[in-house]
Amino acid sequence: MSTQPKTFQELIDGETPVLVDFTAVWCGPCKMMHPILEDTAKQMGDKVKIVKVDVDKNPLAASKFQIRGVPTLILFHKGKVVWRQSGVIPTHVLVQTLESQLMAHA
Repeated sequence: MSTQPKTFQELIDGETPVLVDFTAVWCGPCKMMHPILEDTAKQMGDKVKIVKVDVDKNPLAASKFQIRGVPTLILFHKGKVVWRQSGVIPTHVLVQTLESQLMAHA
């Protein structure tokens, strides 16, 4: 059993790509992303970790990555931003994008 990363930086620095959903509880489109991210997680399996970051509870992370609107999705691979997009993304588009990014950065 692996130990959980202690910081956000440790999480995104790992070997497994991490899709971060920068979100807020008051955001309507963010609520629409929840089932999309659940479906994406099922389809992607252990190829990618998906985590949510509440911009109101984590203003430093939001500031560091220049989050101007929510939802904003950022894919990290070995600590580097390899893809980002704001707004609601359909499941099939998100899965296709993740698959192509994983192949490009394998």
